[in-house]
Amino acid sequence: MTSAERREQLIEIARGLFAERGFDGASIEEIAARAEVSKPVVYEHFGGKEGLYAVVVDREVRQLLEMMRTALTSGHPRELLEQAALALLDYIEQSSDGFRILVRDSPLGSSSGSFVSIISDVATRVEHILAAEFKARGYDAKAAPMYAQMLVGMVGTTGQWWLDARKPSKDVVAEHLVNLAWNGLSGLEQNPTLRSRG
Repeated sequence: MTSAERREQLIEIARGLFAERGFDGASIEEIAARAEVSKPVVYEHFGGKEGLYAVVVDREVRQLLEMMRTALTSGHPRELLEQAALALLDYIEQSSDGFRILVRDSPLGSSSGSFVSIISDVATRVEHILAAEFKARGYDAKAAPMYAQMLVGMVGTTGQWWLDARKPSKDVVAEHLVNLAWNGLSGLEQNPTLRSRG
């Protein structure tokens, strides 16, 4: 096995362990044992578990971002929402282990982490779409960043649930996500208030 092939083997083995057990639950000893190499070989390639984890996470982040960027083509705002929902669900379907790695050690709602960074990147893209829609409808466009976080967060959280549920189908989940988000937006009040607060 060449050095490059060994490196890829170690990345794949580590990816499976990180998905199964998380960063803390995986060990260099087990990664080396599964690859049938000594621990120093792993250290030689990655410097340690942190370096190996960083490579695995970086690859997953790049794959998900590329799928999102490719999916968010031009179109009607509702179509863009559909594209974003389907892109995330496609990634979960095609790379379940990768998604588990991203959400396990950086859950939604934390201030940093891979998945949070991706969600933030997508929300920034959605923000511009919402700002234009808000302006066209006479709403305050300053609220667009907040609404973008809400929409993208809704899709991300639903994706975490669907990772294990897998029912209903991906298309049905996307249809319902878009239905709630789009129809909720179409009935938006210009000046929302909490009715329970008088």
